[in-house]
Amino acid sequence: MSAKVAMVSGAGRGLGAAITDRLLADGWSLSLGMRDPAKGSARHAATAADRLLICPFDATDPATAASWVDATVARFGKLDALVNNAGILRMVDFDQGSEDELDDLWAVNVKAPFRLIRAALPHLRKTGQGRVVNIASTDAKRYRAGVSVGYTMTKHALLAMTTAVRFAGWDDGVRATAICPGAIDTDLISGLPGVTPKADRLTPETVAGIVAFILTLPNQASVPEFIANTRLESTV
Repeated sequence: MSAKVAMVSGAGRGLGAAITDRLLADGWSLSLGMRDPAKGSARHAATAADRLLICPFDATDPATAASWVDATVARFGKLDALVNNAGILRMVDFDQGSEDELDDLWAVNVKAPFRLIRAALPHLRKTGQGRVVNIASTDAKRYRAGVSVGYTMTKHALLAMTTAVRFAGWDDGVRATAICPGAIDTDLISGLPGVTPKADRLTPETVAGIVAFILTLPNQASVPEFIANTRLESTV
């Protein structure tokens, strides 16, 4: 019960799995939100049971946001941090992509984090040092030709949401940070045309280390954004 408690969405693979491994190594108790909890249970079979909870969470199912938060607090008695990592990428611009794909981007990348923050905020306020970390992107900071317009729009929205959280929870010690990495070497960008070469991509472990660092900072060291670009650009 003395360990800090964090919720991590999209924890089944890629960056989410790396964040999970790093925070467990740092001594956190974790509540992991996954579409398939059975896979998470198999992956973490050797993890100390008293520091891990795996719950069903589907970013497209509104009811699972509140139920996951409730299950976390019921198990651990508190909530110190929320890491909104789950996200999708669909190629949607003015010449390609469907309305349904655009809706999917907004549902997963924007509406799901919003629901989780709304459900978690009362519990984060109680700790006096609650944290929200939103995994955004360098695409939240600018538009780059060839990148999905739909994806870029949602990451800009997530960045705005991060600022809103800072204002909503500041007086109660809640701090929020948007992590804005360049290309991460995960399945999310596999096969995309024009993507950063593999050798130049961030590793999931590097970004997980950034998340872990942000979560160590005191209230007096608030970081609104943390940008880690993989390429030289004039605007990020």
